[in-house]
Amino acid sequence: MTTDVAAHGAKLCLTFKNLDLLAEALTHRSYINENKGAKAHNERLEFLGDAVLELAVTHFLFNKYPTKPEGELTAFRASLVNTYSLADSAELIGLNDMLLLSKGESKDTGRARQIILANAFEALLGAIYLDQGYEAAEAFIAKNLYSKIEDVIAKRAWQDAKSRFQEVAQEKRSITPTYKIVREEGPDHNKQFTVGVHLGNEKIAEGMGASKQEAEQSAAQAALDKTGW
Repeated sequence: MTTDVAAHGAKLCLTFKNLDLLAEALTHRSYINENKGAKAHNERLEFLGDAVLELAVTHFLFNKYPTKPEGELTAFRASLVNTYSLADSAELIGLNDMLLLSKGESKDTGRARQIILANAFEALLGAIYLDQGYEAAEAFIAKNLYSKIEDVIAKRAWQDAKSRFQEVAQEKRSITPTYKIVREEGPDHNKQFTVGVHLGNEKIAEGMGASKQEAEQSAAQAALDKTGW
């Protein structure tokens, strides 16, 4: 196990003084439930890493955009540190293959896996902070996250998907999108909604979510991806 963790550190271009911190960052709660010998899961480190991440990204944006108002900076930050963005960064650095998960969690895909990956990225930041200090954690964030900001602004990703799709649909088609429920599945405590987004009579895409609002956002994002807008 120690050898595996050291190898993971090397792949991440990190040298940990305390490999137990890296092992903890890579251990999901579900793994503890199936492996009683495991020491700790990564939720406490995630809590710490989230705070380190928010400070680092806030400082970066504050310096990079000296004339931007607080509201825009807040939106930029939210786009950089949301689940999708962090999960993408986690996957790019190989965390997906390093995580210790239960047999059930290891089969998760889609949104569930994105949440696990995003949380692991934050836990890793917490581990780096404890092991090597703030500067090392901030350097890791800079290397793996800051470069996304130009793309965020170019694609207006700091807006939510519904707002972006409505804006561009009105600009290109002079039509305001409408959303219609396609189906509802599951019991009341665990509903799954599928929503279609339409431009006039044309259905552009569908999206799913645990609420109507989430499904609408998912449909809007799918429409943006499909149309290339």
